[in-house]
Amino acid sequence: MLDLPRNVMTTIDEALEGTTPLAEKVRAGGPYRSTAEVVARMRAVLPELTEAERVATLNAHPRIGEDKSRLSSRSLEEQGGDQLPELARLNAEYERRFGFRFVVFVNKRPKAAIVEVLRTRLRRSRDDEMDEGLQAIVDIAADRLSR
Repeated sequence: MLDLPRNVMTTIDEALEGTTPLAEKVRAGGPYRSTAEVVARMRAVLPELTEAERVATLNAHPRIGEDKSRLSSRSLEEQGGDQLPELARLNAEYERRFGFRFVVFVNKRPKAAIVEVLRTRLRRSRDDEMDEGLQAIVDIAADRLSR
């Protein structure tokens, strides 16, 4: 029996911030009997994504500190509504440097703590950042699916 709370397609899309390449491939791999199977499939699919699919999946996720009118209800709940000018500046620098959005599992941490994470991650390689961001997307989705 599937323990996902709603229609599987809708649930996967909501957990992954839309109909991303990752969401499409995960949905195609069903049916699933549990959220654990869905999350395991997400992790298994990541290495199969092309470069363009990885970037599209990362860019579907909202920026940390995005204007709250642009956030999904789940992202707003997770991130809170406060904005920091430094976070916007660092997000822009990150996107210029790596070519995709900074994604981190906020997990109710204050924005000031995320600023420090972003500063540290700006010193890493593009490949490391892409892998880290995609893992964060799955961690976020796993958390969302568990609620």
